[in-house]
Amino acid sequence: MHSSNDDLTKYLNPSIVSKLSSFELKARMIVEGFLLGLHRSPYHGFSIEFSQHRPYMQGDALKDIDWKVYGKTDRFFVKQYEEETNLKCHILLDISKSMTYASDKQISKLEYSSLLAGSLSYLLLKQKDAVGICLYADKIIKNLPPKASNIYLRELLLALNKIEPSNKTNTAEALNLYAENIKRKGMVIIISDFFDEPEKVYSAIKHFAFKKHEVIVFQILDPYERNFSFGRDSIFVDLESGEEITTQPHQIQKAYKEAMHEFTSGLKNECLNNGIEYNLIDTSMSFDKALFAYLQKRSRIY
Repeated sequence: MHSSNDDLTKYLNPSIVSKLSSFELKARMIVEGFLLGLHRSPYHGFSIEFSQHRPYMQGDALKDIDWKVYGKTDRFFVKQYEEETNLKCHILLDISKSMTYASDKQISKLEYSSLLAGSLSYLLLKQKDAVGICLYADKIIKNLPPKASNIYLRELLLALNKIEPSNKTNTAEALNLYAENIKRKGMVIIISDFFDEPEKVYSAIKHFAFKKHEVIVFQILDPYERNFSFGRDSIFVDLESGEEITTQPHQIQKAYKEAMHEFTSGLKNECLNNGIEYNLIDTSMSFDKALFAYLQKRSRIY
């Protein structure tokens, strides 16, 4: 399928990876392309071997220090043993109808988001962390709790590949319910366009931070939703209600862009003010931006 490793990084491009045959293959090629790019980049040496090592802490036995790692990184790491528990990660994915939007030449927000969730799952399990996936809309539609098993990956990817979008949205209710039911501290990754009542959404996201989870928010938008660069006369259809409106986009573009900036900035500020990682991603972007944001967050937990 590919002649050499040099081809792998192209699978970080959403439009290229979407053409592959199976969902499992897509997730694997995204991760392999990402890891190859990481080794070539200025971040060369950025440790993703979290499963084998953790930073040295006062009280650790000196005999457990890995001197080879010290030689490479100039930092003290100790070998981590099997009984030391790794991270539990919960990936929450919005599958409401608004996520099915796709402008010309782009994959839909839902396809992009499910590929991101799949590749994150692949990466987490590669690091021997536990990962689970929750699909939600106005309620929790499907929940696969975190497990640290490579066999489990197929079940996670199958769920992501068989998503049936929901006509209803109630982000806050679904997130609050999930937050109440997590028993142990871990990482929570929320992937959505967040097209819902802002104040309720903010409160629900903060619910996870209040319960001491590490939280990463990925707001996924289509490029057209960000810049409103439609043609002269356009018909806009509400993907959830079916309601239609005809307008000339240039007449409302300025007001729309201001409102969109206010919407995304509001979410970003609420997140940052509460120690929550915020990432605005559009569906034309390479997957490495999101995956690297996760790795940076993951490395800071230790």
